[in-house]
Amino acid sequence: MIETIDTSLIDWSRAQFALTAIYHWLFVPLTLGLGIIQAIMETIYVKTGKQFWKNTAKFWMKIFGINFAIGVATGLILEFEFGTNWSNYSWFVGDIFGAPLAIEGIFAFFMEATFIAVMYFGWEKVSKKFHLAATWLTIIGASVSALWILIANAWMQYPAGMHFNPDSVRNEMLDFWAVAGSPVAINKFFHSVLSGWVVGSAFVLGISSWYLIKKKARKFALSSIKIATAVGIVASVLIIFTGDKSAYYVAHKQPMKLAAMEGLYDGCQGAALEVVGDIKVPKMLSFLAYRDFNAFVPGVNDILEGGYLLKNGETAISAQEKIASGKKAIQALADYRMAKKEGKDSLAQVHRAVLDDNFSHFGYGYLDKPEDLVPPVRMISVSFRIMVFLGIYLIGLFALVLILSYTKKVRYENIKWLQWVAFLSIPLAYIASQVGWLVAEVGRQPWAIQDVLPVNAAVSKLGVGSVQTTFFIFLGLFTILLAVEISIMVKAVKKGPEMETSNVKMEE
Repeated sequence: MIETIDTSLIDWSRAQFALTAIYHWLFVPLTLGLGIIQAIMETIYVKTGKQFWKNTAKFWMKIFGINFAIGVATGLILEFEFGTNWSNYSWFVGDIFGAPLAIEGIFAFFMEATFIAVMYFGWEKVSKKFHLAATWLTIIGASVSALWILIANAWMQYPAGMHFNPDSVRNEMLDFWAVAGSPVAINKFFHSVLSGWVVGSAFVLGISSWYLIKKKARKFALSSIKIATAVGIVASVLIIFTGDKSAYYVAHKQPMKLAAMEGLYDGCQGAALEVVGDIKVPKMLSFLAYRDFNAFVPGVNDILEGGYLLKNGETAISAQEKIASGKKAIQALADYRMAKKEGKDSLAQVHRAVLDDNFSHFGYGYLDKPEDLVPPVRMISVSFRIMVFLGIYLIGLFALVLILSYTKKVRYENIKWLQWVAFLSIPLAYIASQVGWLVAEVGRQPWAIQDVLPVNAAVSKLGVGSVQTTFFIFLGLFTILLAVEISIMVKAVKKGPEMETSNVKMEE
């Protein structure tokens, strides 16, 4: 049986995992975004044969490599933490959760490792087209790697394709494609990768604008800006659609998270969408959540108290009833295993029937009170709005800069204040990406696996001191890695793009 652990251990284990995830996600989006931009630049080089584009692609490839190397280190630590800090979780669902992570490690990682060597060291050793293929395959490998990780994460948000084995006390995979092909997973993949494209676009735009401010590498900067802003606009527009779909899935699979995102405590039919303060769009939340302007959207209190009509026609039961059902399931499991051990098969089947009848609420049995189901509403609501507002801001910035990059009367290269805005907007793209993950992960608390396993039953039975010690070790290590990366990047940016031949003018 899975045992509950004291709250200080849970808090420190969550803090350590959050720390690792936050640092890791500083590197991943830039890898995804810079990858697609540098691949486009190299494609232009192969099509035009112009040395300028080769030099441009190689510069951004250098930045990509610095970021990629440190991102791998943090990612490996993150995966190991499932076994060290969350061993009950790994035991309970390892057969399911481990499959996409194993595929990511075997397929995607080796795909990246194989072609990244060609991408960096094969410029003069292989043909242009072969090198271009290696570049694209490296970027595809990075995206495929993200796909399998996000499939695993999406399964935690919306578990499917499994059944519970009471003899092993584990959830086992029944349908691999129900896990891998989950619409939640596919949408999450596109939404996350596109957010990486936005970060990469904002980074290239910002650094290129810095060159314009310093009156360096003018042609390089303007050419990079045109590609980055175009990619940024495409990604930002597509994110609107994937974000809408994400909200739709959240409404159906994680209604408490939606209530927290909107700061909605008391639900209603025809719920309005709050824009900011008292500015609301009538009935829009109901439409976005259920594609029905008059649909009932439950709030936090409704979900705890139950009694409202679900979309399947059933009446929602209260959180207290779910907890009671969950405790009955846990006790039935213990009784079943005892009866099996004593050879009382007929009695074991009686307990098994009780377990099956109540297993849908099994995870709730580890909660003490209904209020445990409520995540930090204020944090999630504010974070959600920050993400949305920054997303809108970045769309406007990309569009404005792209237009001014092509106009003749008012040219972007002459608007210094806007160049500073673009440069200072680099961290805003990172903030938007980080708070998006905060909404996704903190919003599903207290669940490690939605409705199946809460975090207090997923954590390893460790000494609190050991988790605290490793937390501060990781904090120091990751901070050093981040400082080193920033230092190397700053040096590379200050040095600027290199010319391989004397007739290539980066300052034109």
